[in-house]
Amino acid sequence: MDRIRLPEKSDLTWLFFKTSGRVSRAAYFLGGLLVAIVQAFPLYRFTLVPEGSPESNMWSFIFFIAFIGSLWSNIVLAVKRLHDLDKPGIAALVLFVPVVSIVAF
Repeated sequence: MDRIRLPEKSDLTWLFFKTSGRVSRAAYFLGGLLVAIVQAFPLYRFTLVPEGSPESNMWSFIFFIAFIGSLWSNIVLAVKRLHDLDKPGIAALVLFVPVVSIVAF
């Protein structure tokens, strides 16, 4: 009977924080989905607490940290996807040009 192999911690670190290597379309999509969920959770929690409370300050700070992490993770995933398409990773900077990023990705 085959056992399902869970990813090791180093695999997840490589996927979201290191620019070397390639990822498939499925890994790119699932990685982007996970990044979006991680970013959405603090935002959701922030909307549930009263405005101006210490909890709202805490959740807004957590959202800021998640946003910075997800920004880097999205860039890394894009670079790896571009490597899979035999394109230079520097082309991931196109993500920051709104009209071009819709067409390119």
